[in-house]
Amino acid sequence: MGFKCGIVGLPNVGKSTLFNALTRTAAAQAANFPFCTIEPNVGEVSVPDPRLDALARIASSKQVIPARLTFGDIAGLVKGASRGEGRGNQFLANIRETDAIAHVLRCFEDDDITHVDGRVDPVSDAETIETELILADLESVEKRRAGRVRKIKGGDKEAVEAERLLSAAQVLLEEGKPARMLDVAEEDRKAFRMLQLLSAKPVLYVCNVEEDAAATGNALSAKVAEMAAEQGAISVVISAAIEEEIAQLDDEERAEFLSDMGLEEAGLDRLIRAGYDLLHLRTYFTVGPKEARAWTIPAGTLAPQIGRAHV
Repeated sequence: MGFKCGIVGLPNVGKSTLFNALTRTAAAQAANFPFCTIEPNVGEVSVPDPRLDALARIASSKQVIPARLTFGDIAGLVKGASRGEGRGNQFLANIRETDAIAHVLRCFEDDDITHVDGRVDPVSDAETIETELILADLESVEKRRAGRVRKIKGGDKEAVEAERLLSAAQVLLEEGKPARMLDVAEEDRKAFRMLQLLSAKPVLYVCNVEEDAAATGNALSAKVAEMAAEQGAISVVISAAIEEEIAQLDDEERAEFLSDMGLEEAGLDRLIRAGYDLLHLRTYFTVGPKEARAWTIPAGTLAPQIGRAHV
């Protein structure tokens, strides 16, 4: 399995620049790493993993097939999206189709790039999108609970189970907290996922910083990291402008450019791995003369289960 991560953000935060860098990186990969354009705003990238390359060298594998992730560039959001403002309805529909959210936050000052709210405050930006997701979920939960009254009275087990989870989620949402903060029992997790609440999606905060801060971050990205830690979320520092440049270089030029910038690896590699970790995904390998392949599995999957899934 892989997963689809939706890239979201307010206007002028670098969201599309980041997505363009991702797609160009994928398109520039060798034949063994084909880029797949599913839709104009959806692309697949390989998960960087030096272990796969090392195994392929040991086995003299003719082909190397990495694990894959799908990224989608989701329509820009404005306040009021939960009420259909701007392209709000499309935005919310696209979010619902994703497994996780990569929320790009502007963590740089630039007088030539106007912020939609006239100030640079990534934490406030994060709260804007979070609020829209919470409001949309709250409306959805209220409608769904009202629509299940008859089934619940009739003793429908699925309706009763859904009502219990929806009720618990509504309490949290009314407090202005996202559904992902709900403490869900192990036996309820599948049913909870089936509710498809927008604010239940795992979140990865992507701090888009100026080029000079790409290696260490800055004061703004530090605030985002603090917010993410409080939420149990993940944050990654990246410079979309640098990544766009890197995406157009060959391997040798890329390594030299990264060295000159004081970077050990491209920010996109960190982003992809962070997205992988966000959903608690792991990799296992099958290796032989014909191919070395990386497979994506949920953490905790046992070997017999893997074997049955790929026979």
